[in-house]
Amino acid sequence: MSNFIAYLKTKSFRNNLIAATCTVVGILLIAFFSLRYYTKHGEGLNVPEVKGLPLAQAVSKLEELGLRYEIDSVYVMDKPPGIVTDQDPDANTFVKGNRTIYLTINTAQAPNVKFPDIENKSLREAQAILESYRLKLGDTTYKPDVAKDVVLEAYFGGQLIRSGEALPTGSRINLTLGDGRGPEDVELPNLTGLTIDEVKMSLRGSVLTLGTVTWEGPVTDSASAVVVTQFPLVADTLVKVKLGTPVNITLSNKPKN
Repeated sequence: MSNFIAYLKTKSFRNNLIAATCTVVGILLIAFFSLRYYTKHGEGLNVPEVKGLPLAQAVSKLEELGLRYEIDSVYVMDKPPGIVTDQDPDANTFVKGNRTIYLTINTAQAPNVKFPDIENKSLREAQAILESYRLKLGDTTYKPDVAKDVVLEAYFGGQLIRSGEALPTGSRINLTLGDGRGPEDVELPNLTGLTIDEVKMSLRGSVLTLGTVTWEGPVTDSASAVVVTQFPLVADTLVKVKLGTPVNITLSNKPKN
């Protein structure tokens, strides 16, 4: 042990220790500066803002800075084609030179979608479905139908369309809806031979009203009496009358032959 301690005090040990220390420090410095040079530490640039620019201008700005780029496309309604809609990395991000910037541009060609089934859907429900398919609600018109604000027909470009047909994304769809009132004219039912209760049921189903009720001959049983005449009359051809038209009837316990 005394010999080892004595060796530590010698000039030879000190020289070896200094040489070893310098070697380690030298290796660390070489590694540090080599890595710094390899990664170009402290050298780089901020990504320019190209979102919203036409593709040609965006590419020119990137190439001036020595940045590479890759292009993808998407269709965005109500935006001009060829415009950069997104970029990655974002503007003002610090990157190394020769970094690839990913651009997304708005394509000019709208992709097709299959027209959804909106028949017999309410207007609100149909509009939500159209928007989910990236279609637009156009004009709405009404026609007589007992269903109010319910889709009866859909049109694109003046043509009737059905579910499953292919349409460009963003197409405007015009709808025909029911007005809730039904047809203005309805067929006049033949009430001859019906009892008063059957008459009321028939008129209710035709959206007509019961007018004047008269009796012919002695009344022995009002519940079993049947219609022998009515006005308006039913002709050989179908007769149509306005909604709510009153129909006058004559009842008798002895129906005419």
